[in-house]
Amino acid sequence: MIHPATEPGPDATTADAAGSGPTDPATPGSAAGGDRFGVLARMATAVAGGLLLFGSFPPRPWWFLAPIALALLTVAVRGPGTLRGGFGYGFLGGFAFFVPLLPWTGIYVGPVPWLALSTACAVFIGLWGVLARWLSGLPGWPVWLALAWTATEWARSSFPFGGFPWGRVAFGQADGWYLPLAAYGGAPLIGFAVALTGTGLAALALRVLAWARTPAPRAIGRGTRIGFATAAVTVAIMPLAGVILRPTLPAPDDGHRTITVAAIQGSVPRLGLEFNAQRRAVLDNHVRRTEELADAVDRGQSPRPDVVIWPENSSDIDPLRNADAAAEISEASQRIGAPILVGAVLVNGDRTTTNSVMVWNGAAGPADRHDKKIIQPFGEYLPMRGFFRLFSSYADQAGYFVPGDGDGTVTAAGVRIGVATCYEVAFDRAFRESMAAGAELLTVPTNNATFGRSEMTYQQMAMSRVRAVEHGRALVIAATTGVSAIITANGEIAQQSEQVVPAALVAQLPLRDTTTIATRIGAAPEATSVILTAIGVALVFFRRRRANQAQVSRSSQNSE
Repeated sequence: MIHPATEPGPDATTADAAGSGPTDPATPGSAAGGDRFGVLARMATAVAGGLLLFGSFPPRPWWFLAPIALALLTVAVRGPGTLRGGFGYGFLGGFAFFVPLLPWTGIYVGPVPWLALSTACAVFIGLWGVLARWLSGLPGWPVWLALAWTATEWARSSFPFGGFPWGRVAFGQADGWYLPLAAYGGAPLIGFAVALTGTGLAALALRVLAWARTPAPRAIGRGTRIGFATAAVTVAIMPLAGVILRPTLPAPDDGHRTITVAAIQGSVPRLGLEFNAQRRAVLDNHVRRTEELADAVDRGQSPRPDVVIWPENSSDIDPLRNADAAAEISEASQRIGAPILVGAVLVNGDRTTTNSVMVWNGAAGPADRHDKKIIQPFGEYLPMRGFFRLFSSYADQAGYFVPGDGDGTVTAAGVRIGVATCYEVAFDRAFRESMAAGAELLTVPTNNATFGRSEMTYQQMAMSRVRAVEHGRALVIAATTGVSAIITANGEIAQQSEQVVPAALVAQLPLRDTTTIATRIGAAPEATSVILTAIGVALVFFRRRRANQAQVSRSSQNSE
């Protein structure tokens, strides 16, 4: 519930719009001046911020809307009033962001799961609103608010049920100036950079507004000039850093040797939850498209691949238990003359299932395999099944998948390949484990058939581009229905398929064994943001406590 902002802020010495001193009483959000902005205006600003943040995500190329969105959200949540008010404005902005971002989650199961997930994610933007209102009392508040944004994105990516990282700010920046920062701090650094630009923009706007309301003559004094300069530098520093660092990214052909890789998109008989009712047809489609590529190789129209990658669920018939499926895959591998990474659903002895990517070496059959480690709650498995089935008749359609425990890689044609199956690519830790195991190439086998022709596939491709830059590796997306893609180590899309059209992408890709700074430091950026945010909260607490003690002391002296 939105709570009117009527009380003083969490610290009577709230920092000014440039983050360097006490707030001007005329500044909106000033404790001394009251909430000049108004509750309805803050609500409208929060909604506008959420909608603009959605607009910054693929397939739209408007990445530059994200800092503006963060600026609007900052203006909405920052100011006088209770912490509950900060939560309310933040939640409202988050809801305006996630509802249009996630409708693909409800395409075939109705609006309840979609709106429930959007609400749960919006809670974390509300939490940021609480932190923003609390930390606004510190000098340099734009930096503190950007750290808090990164910390709350980490929280959303971790809790509950393993977290849901979809919609992290970094995943809307694959086409933007901030992308090179991924090589130096991964998705957390991009998120911090965008947030800092946004909070700096808010600081600059509030500073200008405060100056404009100053009674004539409006001479710009030294302190005001410093405030303007500080805010302007805060706005410009991160995007400029991204532009400056772009030449440091590896060239598309940089590597110690090359490998020819094919991504097969076989497509499915129909989209929707029932796509795998014709599991044999899906397998046949991928076999057929692989054999068509083999024919093109024989005619000299395509290079012969060293490795072929099929998507997730390309064989929902367990080839370890079904001789016909195994024979088909073996024949396809022999026909193309290369091992195939097969996305298969394997049935375990206890009737649970495993979402696996197996290396299939022709007549020799299966070899190395990656069992998906980060499985999707409410899809591949249902936590608290008895409880959630009360809310949706689709609950019992959730699977009984169990996570694997490998190192995130498979070896095919003598190459160590890092695998993040579909949902896993959203999580920082997935490819970190692959890189620690020596991955020279990355792949994202995915099945998007259950989400129709939605924006989900483009959002996932943007995540993959961020991961390619983060770890300095070429990356191959193989999707059942699209979009499959070849992505170079600098985040560029070298090839991509259309949706729901069978395709075979073939490319010669470099293998790299050097590592980026982001790979080497791992989770340090997120840990730093969480620790510093906690320190900021503690600083505000101690400042308030000291101010209260001083006030009590003065009151005692006056009474004497």
